[in-house]
Amino acid sequence: MWVTQTPEPDPADRSRLLSPADVRALAERFGIRPTKTLGQNFVIDHGTVRRIVRVAGVGADDVVVEVGPGLGSLTLALLPHVRQVTAIEIDPALAEALPGTVTDHAPDLADRLTVVPGDAMRITEVPGPAPTALVANLPYNVSVPVLLHLLELLPSLERVLVMVQSEVADRITATPGGRIYGVPSAKVAWYAHARRAGAVGRNVFWPAPNVDSGLVELIRRPTPSTKAPRAEVFKVIDAAFAQRRKTLRAALSGWAGSAPAAEEALHAAGVDPKARGESLGIEGFVAIAENRPEQAGQASGR
Repeated sequence: MWVTQTPEPDPADRSRLLSPADVRALAERFGIRPTKTLGQNFVIDHGTVRRIVRVAGVGADDVVVEVGPGLGSLTLALLPHVRQVTAIEIDPALAEALPGTVTDHAPDLADRLTVVPGDAMRITEVPGPAPTALVANLPYNVSVPVLLHLLELLPSLERVLVMVQSEVADRITATPGGRIYGVPSAKVAWYAHARRAGAVGRNVFWPAPNVDSGLVELIRRPTPSTKAPRAEVFKVIDAAFAQRRKTLRAALSGWAGSAPAAEEALHAAGVDPKARGESLGIEGFVAIAENRPEQAGQASGR
């Protein structure tokens, strides 16, 4: 269950959180210049990182994956409360610096940290115990691909709390029927129930981004019961939204092999061929994938 109350700061916290001056000093010390390419905006506000940990509801038995720990602001807030933090960092300089920062600020918690240098979108395994939670300030430019990759790679993840661009948060948590419901919303729904968990202002970051941020919480749901593989369901989702103004009969013609074949598959799935992708929940896309015409599957090499 997600914890949403607002307790006083835990006096048992054994880490000294990074102040704005600490963040800038560490960046200068290690020659770090935040880059837009890697989506680097470092959190400098104690209240924000404590809030993220609180809303994430993580506890002493949790093994947390953190993507893009940067200089360690959120890492230091997580460590007193969890069993382990596995931090995945693409910037070699930041990955090398993080253990030392934790040792300096929370020496008795340093053994709870594992740093994995690498790209979170390309990793194929995470060392150590199976992670139970993902808590992260995700790089804005790759937030959805990273989220989908880790949800697929790590079935042990029970819950997620991520900070993303506000517009992306809206897309991830959108429900069928809305104008912003689309590929991110539908694909995330394969794995989890999603909801907005709050807004975050620009002034909590250094450097301040040009956009607002939002918190998204996900609770893992059972994988839909289907004979269709996930990849096939995702092909249907991609095709349905590639030209979202088209009816599903037209939008899925390439996937099915022809417009009549798409119509046949839609009727078999119990979906109106004149409907559009934005009207369907994940169950609708699953039903369509289950009824793909056999000749279309053979043509694609299945």
